[in-house]
Amino acid sequence: MDRSNEQLRLLRLAQSGDTAAKEQLIRDNQALVWSIVKRYTGRGTEAEDLFQLGSIGLLKAIEGFDCTYGTRFSTYAVPKISGEIRRFLRDDGAMKVSRSVKELGYRVHTARETLHQTLSRPPTIHEIANWLEVSPEEIAACETALLPPDSLQREIGEDGTTLEQMLGEACMEERVVESLALREAMERLDVRSQRILLLRYFRGQTQQACARQLGISQVQVSRLEKKAVQQLRKWLAQE
Repeated sequence: MDRSNEQLRLLRLAQSGDTAAKEQLIRDNQALVWSIVKRYTGRGTEAEDLFQLGSIGLLKAIEGFDCTYGTRFSTYAVPKISGEIRRFLRDDGAMKVSRSVKELGYRVHTARETLHQTLSRPPTIHEIANWLEVSPEEIAACETALLPPDSLQREIGEDGTTLEQMLGEACMEERVVESLALREAMERLDVRSQRILLLRYFRGQTQQACARQLGISQVQVSRLEKKAVQQLRKWLAQE
Protein backbone atom coordinates (compact mmCIF):
# COMPACT_ATOMS: atom_id res chain seq x y z
CA MET A 1 0.00 0.00 0.00
CA ASP A 2 1.51 3.35 -1.02
CA ARG A 3 1.83 6.20 1.42
CA SER A 4 -1.15 8.23 0.18
CA ASN A 5 -3.52 5.24 0.37
CA GLU A 6 -2.23 4.36 3.83
CA GLN A 7 -2.79 7.94 4.95
CA LEU A 8 -6.36 7.87 3.64
CA ARG A 9 -6.95 4.60 5.46
CA LEU A 10 -5.70 6.10 8.72
CA LEU A 11 -7.79 9.23 8.20
CA ARG A 12 -10.96 7.21 7.73
CA LEU A 13 -10.19 5.18 10.84
CA ALA A 14 -9.40 8.29 12.87
CA GLN A 15 -12.63 9.96 11.78
CA SER A 16 -14.54 6.88 12.85
CA GLY A 17 -13.11 7.15 16.37
CA ASP A 18 -9.95 5.03 16.16
CA THR A 19 -7.57 6.68 18.65
CA ALA A 20 -4.56 4.66 17.54
CA ALA A 21 -5.01 5.83 13.93
CA LYS A 22 -5.31 9.45 15.07
CA GLU A 23 -2.13 9.17 17.14
CA GLN A 24 -0.29 7.63 14.17
CA LEU A 25 -1.37 10.52 11.94
CA ILE A 26 -0.16 13.01 14.53
CA ARG A 27 3.23 11.29 14.66
CA ASP A 28 3.45 11.10 10.87
CA ASN A 29 2.76 14.83 10.50
CA GLN A 30 4.95 16.25 13.27
CA ALA A 31 7.52 17.38 10.72
CA LEU A 32 4.80 19.28 8.85
CA VAL A 33 3.77 21.08 12.05
CA TRP A 34 7.38 21.97 12.88
CA SER A 35 7.98 23.27 9.35
CA ILE A 36 5.14 25.75 9.89
CA VAL A 37 6.19 26.61 13.45
CA LYS A 38 9.62 27.71 12.17
CA ARG A 39 7.95 30.49 10.18
CA TYR A 40 6.52 32.03 13.35
CA THR A 41 9.43 31.77 15.78
CA GLY A 42 11.09 34.89 17.14
CA ARG A 43 7.82 36.64 17.98
CA GLY A 44 7.97 36.23 21.74
CA THR A 45 6.40 32.77 21.97
CA GLU A 46 8.32 29.57 22.66
CA ALA A 47 8.54 27.16 19.74
CA GLU A 48 7.13 24.33 21.88
CA ASP A 49 4.03 26.41 22.61
CA LEU A 50 3.59 27.15 18.93
CA PHE A 51 3.97 23.44 18.20
CA GLN A 52 1.15 22.64 20.62
CA LEU A 53 -1.04 25.22 18.90
CA GLY A 54 -0.14 23.79 15.50
CA SER A 55 -0.99 20.31 16.75
CA ILE A 56 -4.48 21.53 17.61
CA GLY A 57 -4.81 22.68 14.02
CA LEU A 58 -3.56 19.29 12.84
CA LEU A 59 -6.24 17.54 14.91
CA LYS A 60 -8.89 19.79 13.39
CA ALA A 61 -7.56 18.91 9.94
CA ILE A 62 -7.73 15.19 10.70
CA GLU A 63 -11.31 15.53 11.90
CA GLY A 64 -12.47 17.78 9.06
CA PHE A 65 -10.67 16.35 6.02
CA ASP A 66 -12.94 15.05 3.26
CA CYS A 67 -11.37 11.80 2.07
CA THR A 68 -13.50 11.82 -1.09
CA TYR A 69 -12.66 15.33 -2.27
CA GLY A 70 -9.35 14.63 -4.00
CA THR A 71 -7.25 17.26 -2.19
CA ARG A 72 -3.96 16.26 -0.56
CA PHE A 73 -4.21 16.04 3.21
CA SER A 74 -1.13 18.26 3.64
CA THR A 75 -2.73 20.93 1.43
CA TYR A 76 -5.80 20.87 3.67
CA ALA A 77 -3.81 20.67 6.92
CA VAL A 78 -1.36 23.55 6.37
CA PRO A 79 -3.94 26.38 6.67
CA LYS A 80 -5.52 24.64 9.68
CA ILE A 81 -2.16 24.42 11.45
CA SER A 82 -1.00 27.92 10.56
CA GLY A 83 -4.48 29.25 11.35
CA GLU A 84 -4.28 28.14 14.98
CA ILE A 85 -0.86 29.72 15.37
CA ARG A 86 -1.84 32.94 13.63
CA ARG A 87 -5.03 33.20 15.69
CA PHE A 88 -3.02 33.02 18.89
CA LEU A 89 -0.43 35.54 17.67
CA ARG A 90 -3.17 37.94 16.61
CA ASP A 91 -4.97 37.67 19.94
CA ASP A 92 -1.65 38.04 21.72
CA GLY A 93 -0.92 41.24 19.85
CA ALA A 94 1.86 39.96 17.60
CA MET A 95 -0.25 40.25 14.45
CA LYS A 96 -2.89 42.88 13.87
CA VAL A 97 -6.07 42.47 11.82
CA SER A 98 -9.02 44.76 12.48
CA ARG A 99 -11.92 43.41 14.51
CA SER A 100 -14.38 44.16 11.71
CA VAL A 101 -12.34 42.06 9.27
CA LYS A 102 -12.16 39.21 11.79
CA GLU A 103 -15.90 39.37 12.36
CA LEU A 104 -16.69 39.37 8.66
CA GLY A 105 -14.27 36.51 8.14
CA TYR A 106 -16.12 34.48 10.77
CA ARG A 107 -19.49 35.32 9.19
CA VAL A 108 -18.20 34.31 5.75
CA HIS A 109 -16.90 31.02 7.14
CA THR A 110 -20.21 30.28 8.87
CA ALA A 111 -22.24 31.23 5.79
CA ARG A 112 -20.08 29.07 3.55
CA GLU A 113 -20.58 26.04 5.80
CA THR A 114 -24.33 26.64 6.09
CA LEU A 115 -24.86 27.17 2.37
CA HIS A 116 -22.68 24.16 1.53
CA GLN A 117 -25.00 21.97 3.57
CA THR A 118 -28.13 23.62 2.17
CA LEU A 119 -27.07 23.53 -1.48
CA SER A 120 -25.13 20.23 -1.28
CA ARG A 121 -22.25 21.98 -3.08
CA PRO A 122 -19.75 24.76 -2.34
CA PRO A 123 -21.52 28.14 -2.60
CA THR A 124 -20.34 30.85 -4.98
CA ILE A 125 -19.03 34.14 -3.64
CA HIS A 126 -22.17 35.87 -4.92
CA GLU A 127 -24.40 33.45 -3.02
CA ILE A 128 -22.44 34.10 0.16
CA ALA A 129 -22.62 37.85 -0.46
CA ASN A 130 -26.40 37.70 -0.93
CA TRP A 131 -26.76 35.58 2.21
CA LEU A 132 -24.76 38.06 4.31
CA GLU A 133 -26.11 41.15 2.49
CA VAL A 134 -22.61 42.41 1.71
CA SER A 135 -20.82 42.93 -1.59
CA PRO A 136 -18.64 40.26 -3.23
CA GLU A 137 -15.82 42.81 -3.13
CA GLU A 138 -16.05 43.02 0.68
CA ILE A 139 -15.79 39.24 0.96
CA ALA A 140 -12.83 39.04 -1.42
CA ALA A 141 -11.02 41.83 0.44
CA CYS A 142 -11.70 40.17 3.80
CA GLU A 143 -10.45 36.76 2.68
CA THR A 144 -7.36 38.33 1.11
CA ALA A 145 -6.56 40.15 4.37
CA LEU A 146 -6.83 36.91 6.32
CA LEU A 147 -4.67 34.80 4.01
CA PRO A 148 -2.00 32.70 5.74
CA PRO A 149 1.58 33.70 4.79
CA ASP A 150 2.49 30.09 3.95
CA SER A 151 0.15 30.19 0.95
CA LEU A 152 2.86 31.17 -1.52
CA GLN A 153 4.42 27.76 -0.99
CA ARG A 154 1.16 25.76 -1.03
CA GLU A 155 1.27 23.01 -3.65
CA ILE A 156 -1.66 22.79 -6.07
CA GLY A 157 -2.58 20.36 -8.80
CA GLU A 158 -0.86 17.12 -9.63
CA ASP A 159 2.45 18.78 -10.51
CA GLY A 160 2.88 20.46 -7.10
CA THR A 161 3.06 23.99 -8.57
CA THR A 162 3.10 26.84 -6.05
CA LEU A 163 2.19 30.51 -6.46
CA GLU A 164 5.76 31.37 -5.51
CA GLN A 165 7.01 29.33 -8.46
CA MET A 166 4.39 30.84 -10.77
CA LEU A 167 5.51 34.33 -9.81
CA GLY A 168 9.08 33.32 -10.48
CA GLU A 169 10.99 34.49 -7.42
CA ALA A 170 12.42 31.86 -5.08
CA CYS A 171 12.61 34.04 -1.97
CA MET A 172 9.50 36.09 -2.63
CA GLU A 173 7.51 34.94 0.41
CA GLU A 174 9.53 36.83 3.01
CA ARG A 175 9.53 40.03 0.97
CA VAL A 176 5.85 40.12 0.09
CA VAL A 177 4.62 39.00 3.50
CA GLU A 178 6.61 41.72 5.23
CA SER A 179 5.73 44.47 2.76
CA LEU A 180 2.16 43.28 2.09
CA ALA A 181 2.93 43.70 -1.62
CA LEU A 182 1.15 40.52 -2.61
CA ARG A 183 -1.95 41.38 -0.57
CA GLU A 184 -2.10 44.84 -2.11
CA ALA A 185 -1.60 43.41 -5.59
CA MET A 186 -4.33 40.83 -5.01
CA GLU A 187 -6.74 43.58 -4.02
CA ARG A 188 -6.15 45.28 -7.38
CA LEU A 189 -7.46 42.25 -9.27
CA ASP A 190 -11.12 41.97 -10.19
CA VAL A 191 -13.32 39.93 -7.84
CA ARG A 192 -13.44 36.82 -10.05
CA SER A 193 -9.67 36.75 -10.50
CA GLN A 194 -9.19 37.11 -6.74
CA ARG A 195 -11.62 34.27 -6.18
CA ILE A 196 -9.81 32.00 -8.64
CA LEU A 197 -6.45 32.58 -6.95
CA LEU A 198 -8.00 32.13 -3.49
CA LEU A 199 -9.53 28.80 -4.50
CA ARG A 200 -6.52 27.54 -6.45
CA TYR A 201 -3.56 28.62 -4.33
CA PHE A 202 -4.95 29.26 -0.88
CA ARG A 203 -7.48 26.42 -0.69
CA GLY A 204 -5.70 23.91 -2.90
CA GLN A 205 -8.62 23.30 -5.26
CA THR A 206 -8.25 21.92 -8.77
CA GLN A 207 -9.22 23.99 -11.79
CA GLN A 208 -12.20 21.69 -12.30
CA ALA A 209 -13.45 22.20 -8.72
CA CYS A 210 -12.87 25.94 -9.06
CA ALA A 211 -14.86 25.99 -12.31
CA ARG A 212 -17.81 24.27 -10.62
CA GLN A 213 -17.89 26.86 -7.85
CA LEU A 214 -17.69 29.82 -10.21
CA GLY A 215 -20.06 28.38 -12.79
CA ILE A 216 -17.59 28.65 -15.67
CA SER A 217 -15.55 26.17 -17.71
CA GLN A 218 -12.19 24.73 -16.68
CA VAL A 219 -10.68 26.35 -19.80
CA GLN A 220 -11.91 29.75 -18.62
CA VAL A 221 -10.44 29.14 -15.16
CA SER A 222 -7.09 28.23 -16.70
CA ARG A 223 -7.09 31.34 -18.89
CA LEU A 224 -8.15 33.71 -16.11
CA GLU A 225 -5.68 32.18 -13.65
CA LYS A 226 -2.80 32.61 -16.08
CA LYS A 227 -3.81 36.21 -16.80
CA ALA A 228 -4.11 37.01 -13.06
CA VAL A 229 -0.70 35.53 -12.26
CA GLN A 230 0.89 37.49 -15.12
CA GLN A 231 -0.71 40.67 -13.79
CA LEU A 232 0.52 39.98 -10.25
CA ARG A 233 4.02 39.34 -11.58
CA LYS A 234 3.94 42.65 -13.43
CA TRP A 235 2.73 44.63 -10.42
CA LEU A 236 5.17 42.99 -8.01
CA ALA A 237 8.05 43.67 -10.38
CA GLN A 238 7.21 47.36 -10.07
CA GLU A 239 7.46 47.34 -6.26
